[in-house]
Amino acid sequence: MTTTDTAAPLRPWIANYPDGMVWDIQVDTRPMHEQVLAACARTPSATALDFLGGTTTFGDLAKKIIAFAGALQRQFGVTKGSRVALMLPNTPFYPIAYYGVLRAGGTVVNCNPLYTVPELGHITANAGAEIMITLDLQQIYEKAEKLVEAGQVKSIILCHFPDALPLVKKILFSVAKRKDLARLSASPIRDRVTWFHDMLDRNETPDAVVIDPENDIAVQQYTGGTTGIPKGALLTHANIAANADQSAKWFTTMFKPGNKAIAVLPFFHIFAMTTCLNMPLRSGMVVYMLPRFELKGFLALLVRAKPNLMPAVPTLISALANNATVTREQLDSIELIVSGGAALPGELRVAFAKKSSAQLIEGYGLTEASPVVCCGQFHGVNKDMSIGQPLPGTDIRFVDVDSGKPVGIGEDGELQVKGAQVMAGYYDDPQATSDAFMDGWLRTGDVGHMDEEGYVFLVDRIKDLIICSGFNVYPRTIEEALMTHDAVEETNVIGVPDEYRGEAPVAYVKLKADHAVTEDDLKKFLAERLNKIEMPKEIIFKDTLPKTLIGKLSKKELREEYAQTRARK
Repeated sequence: MTTTDTAAPLRPWIANYPDGMVWDIQVDTRPMHEQVLAACARTPSATALDFLGGTTTFGDLAKKIIAFAGALQRQFGVTKGSRVALMLPNTPFYPIAYYGVLRAGGTVVNCNPLYTVPELGHITANAGAEIMITLDLQQIYEKAEKLVEAGQVKSIILCHFPDALPLVKKILFSVAKRKDLARLSASPIRDRVTWFHDMLDRNETPDAVVIDPENDIAVQQYTGGTTGIPKGALLTHANIAANADQSAKWFTTMFKPGNKAIAVLPFFHIFAMTTCLNMPLRSGMVVYMLPRFELKGFLALLVRAKPNLMPAVPTLISALANNATVTREQLDSIELIVSGGAALPGELRVAFAKKSSAQLIEGYGLTEASPVVCCGQFHGVNKDMSIGQPLPGTDIRFVDVDSGKPVGIGEDGELQVKGAQVMAGYYDDPQATSDAFMDGWLRTGDVGHMDEEGYVFLVDRIKDLIICSGFNVYPRTIEEALMTHDAVEETNVIGVPDEYRGEAPVAYVKLKADHAVTEDDLKKFLAERLNKIEMPKEIIFKDTLPKTLIGKLSKKELREEYAQTRARK
């Protein structure tokens, strides 16, 4: 349970929570693998996983988790503190490996399969992950192969991709797509490879492992890859479990047996790990998985599965809202969409409402908080441009960016967090850990304020702040103004060096299909919505805007592109 801090700020959200919601809750911090295995025991014949039509029951899932945990202990000596890297897209292999590692006592180190080899090498070397679990698809396997050759990983556990498919698709894949599989016989590291299915076939019973939820690390999640060298956030078993419980309580009856979640967001990302994996499976729900987003396949799955829960990012919502081929009937089953990962523009919310009657709410979090901190109300009042209120058991405050002193209601400051979901620190980085906290509060790096009813409004990231002629200019303010133009589909604003003003904003814009507008047109439009200091010095049109690997608009590539363009002039 989150204890009450006598120095805590006022909590105006408590009096304005949805009816029946309690803030001062007893948080369930039992290790997540124990909760999922308990759900498996309750409904062993119910479907837990669906991958392209191939299904796994809760009973089978439990058997495979237990068998994999036993093999990890017997064959690889995995025990408390062992780091095991998972480089897997959304497939049935992921939950088996994830919960199997936790049951064996190990720590999961998530790796994005789309990362470059140097990025993966930094993560595995920093974490000390000697084992990597991955697929035998050549595109992914060759990266694992290079990591082993470089000495950054010692052993590979290899999942045979066709095993994840239903029988007919497995046969078709083996005939038509065989060339996509790695040829293990020709691999220089074949003696370091163990097949995943062979480990399950051993049917080993794992030794009992006593987990200390408050101190033992469940997941070492790397963050900061778009802004600098990634750091390993140490998330304890209690952190992971607490956030799943806090979030499930917030959504009241949504997480229960019989409901269906669609998981197109990748499990290796912290938002999906909590909302698409841990929360549904602990609740006895079925999870429909896709390995990547492709509109035609995604819509076909919606029609077949009729899920009622869809965690999403704004770019996914935009793809559905702005595509003329997407119909209301295809989206009809969805009751709740939780948007995270990036700010949800108000115009996008309006556009999506024309396609779906689903409750679309925005959540906010960060890796270091496992990740959810605030969320809009499922049944209740939501305010435009707000990320909602703090979850049960979560404390927040805003402090002045310069002095560090708490600010009042309605005043802008840095958002800081306390709660059972907040990380233990960064792995092997005491300075970064120290910098991440202020008086025991986790610093988010986000600037915003809270209103008198406890609703939180974010202005921007501290690191994205543009100092223009000595004044603070927030890119999000400009982005929101641009998004109100009928022709603008996406926009991203960065700060660039400026000889006169020190820094100046530059806006990158992607237009909607069949729309045309000039830079002068947009500047005239913005002149009625922004002050002169906020006006972009330049508006650059692009067919696509760079995104992170979960679909979040990224400023890093735009800064690099602008610097290179400027250097050539």
